[in-house]
Amino acid sequence: MYRLSSDKELTPSKLSEFIADWRRDSTTRYVPLQNAYKTKYDIFTAPPKPSWKPDNRIAVNFAKYIVDTMNGFFIGIPVKTTGTDEKVVEYVDFIDRYNGQDDNNAELSKICSIYGKGYEMYYVDNDGQIGITYLSPLEAFMIYDDSVLETPRYFVRLYKDDGGVLHGSVSDNRTARYFTDKNNFKMTDERLHGFDGVPATEFKENEEEIGIFEPVMSLINAYNKAISEKANDVDYFGDAYLKVLGAVLDQEGLANLRANRIINFEGLDSEKVIVEFLQKPDGDNTQENLIKRLEKLIFQISMCANISDEDFGNSSGIALRYKLLAMSNLAKTKERKFKAGMQNRYKLIFSNPISGMAKDAWVGLDFKFTQNYPANLLEEAQIAAQLSGITSKETQLKVLSVVDDVQSEIERIDSDIDPLVYATDFPTNRTNEKEDTKKPTMYEITSILTKRNNGNLTYNNALRMLVRIGLDEEEARLLLDDKDIV
Repeated sequence: MYRLSSDKELTPSKLSEFIADWRRDSTTRYVPLQNAYKTKYDIFTAPPKPSWKPDNRIAVNFAKYIVDTMNGFFIGIPVKTTGTDEKVVEYVDFIDRYNGQDDNNAELSKICSIYGKGYEMYYVDNDGQIGITYLSPLEAFMIYDDSVLETPRYFVRLYKDDGGVLHGSVSDNRTARYFTDKNNFKMTDERLHGFDGVPATEFKENEEEIGIFEPVMSLINAYNKAISEKANDVDYFGDAYLKVLGAVLDQEGLANLRANRIINFEGLDSEKVIVEFLQKPDGDNTQENLIKRLEKLIFQISMCANISDEDFGNSSGIALRYKLLAMSNLAKTKERKFKAGMQNRYKLIFSNPISGMAKDAWVGLDFKFTQNYPANLLEEAQIAAQLSGITSKETQLKVLSVVDDVQSEIERIDSDIDPLVYATDFPTNRTNEKEDTKKPTMYEITSILTKRNNGNLTYNNALRMLVRIGLDEEEARLLLDDKDIV
């Protein structure tokens, strides 16, 4: 964490010092993490072996597998934003769609998983709308004060042009200043950014800012080395030396001894000539045990499920959730960090007059994260069917993963009900004619009231059905409002 006391200003010389520290941290920590995700492991830069030895370089990209699996589980289902003020929710929906925020959230989550943290920057674009973009620690850093609150003071974004010249901007709670660093550090421009605070948010994977695969990097490198050596052994057995004992080879054969992999020792007894391949002890079992142990430890320590495992696909229900429990716990921790970041996002956005929102409108927003468990629709449908008549319709529909918005689904169900048709357990051969003066039976009335009390009918649908079977509307309302009936 980069810190600057609140009573000190960020001078060009001090900014140069922070940039130098950032470069060092990027080189020693963030670049190796980026390389791991991009399958650029240490095995590929290890010193070469002699040309006559097998030298396979194999890397299994556990880092990418762990990151992508975790993020598919954590944010594969987009975050849903709700709120108490419909106008605010509509504006948030517009801003999210305008900036492609579902994709931004997914990419920001991936950055956090790789580096342990990531950044989001806010600005006003050429169309006069608020823009949102994500940045990795290789592109930006935040400077905080030295208080216990760790309040952001400056946000620094950096990039290089085609000529390799470093450019960037540094934003405080009022302005954004731009600079270049070509042989000497120079400030070039300054503008008001319009936000009430530093226009950026730091998102964290966890409080320690540790990437999800960072604790298992040594295990991944050991795995790559072990499987590469195993491939070397396969080549070794394919190119084993031919041992010739008791016979003399000519000079031409001896000249190509190493290339042809032949070992020759002269003997006195020509009848005891031995010709066979020279082999070293077989260490296949030891290698296999090491590879399996390393693979198991990689998933165990990273707390990410190996969903490619054969046993994983045979699990369902509570067994499946138990296998994903460690990953679910990680996702819950990350969810809390992400919610704090998203609250700061909209707090800053609403502070800009362009938004047209009240500054404190972000308080009424709520963010729902849905973990992406494999869905067994048949099992869910069976459970939902069994809940009929026991729970409310809302609780019943929450069981179904195919229902994204329970309240909207209830409204759609109600709108699909024909007002001239009602669900009862008795014949429905009456007509809509006023001449039909048949009085409703107690069984008919009780059936409708029971369905209403069980949550299978809305108030209005139950009212229409009671009127349809012959009750006066006032009488029907009295029955529906009486809590002691049925």
